[in-house]
Amino acid sequence: MPLIRPATIFRDRTDAGNALGRAVARALTPREAIVLGLPRGGVPVALGIARTIGAPLDVFLVRKLGTPGHEELAFGAIASGGIRVLNNDVVVGWQIEPDVIEGVADDERAELERRERIYRAGRSPLSVNERLAILVDDGLATGATMLAAIRAVRLLKPSAVMVAVPLAAREALENVRRAADDVVCLETPEPFYAVGAWYRRFDQVGDAEVCRILAAESRASFSGGPHPTRL
Repeated sequence: MPLIRPATIFRDRTDAGNALGRAVARALTPREAIVLGLPRGGVPVALGIARTIGAPLDVFLVRKLGTPGHEELAFGAIASGGIRVLNNDVVVGWQIEPDVIEGVADDERAELERRERIYRAGRSPLSVNERLAILVDDGLATGATMLAAIRAVRLLKPSAVMVAVPLAAREALENVRRAADDVVCLETPEPFYAVGAWYRRFDQVGDAEVCRILAAESRASFSGGPHPTRL
């Protein structure tokens, strides 16, 4: 299959977030929204969307529960606030025993709680109830984490769930379209290869960067002033 390059090779996640923010703004109807970045790579992208549409930014912490020996196959997920969702088709089909479910969940919960403490620094999560929840990541390869996030965030009773990503593999995008109420995706390159292949700079996002972004946005919201244009 010949390489079909996307219209845009993103410079970095900031560039992708700014472009995606403009697309989300065009797609939105007037309603109260909250932008939720999936740590870690989704947070710098979500920042651009939040600033473009003037919505608050938070993280949505979700950890896939991977099937032992086939970890990319998620049998469920845990998320902030003690949320746990299970994919019963996978649990039954792979005959995953309750003690295995609890063991995997305990391991992932420890990492989720570690990130919760670091990222929030004592701040409470922003309410999603009756708001448009915009879930953001830096790209979709398999889409498994985003599907888990959609299922988990719906338990918080948002008015609707939108997924916003700069790029996605076609199959992953179609799966996410069926699960979300709306999807904004800028590019679906083929062959896909990997998310990082479509960024000139795709450095790993560390905990410190996530904390810096969230703290800056929290201060801007608290002061009631405009969001800073630079961190």
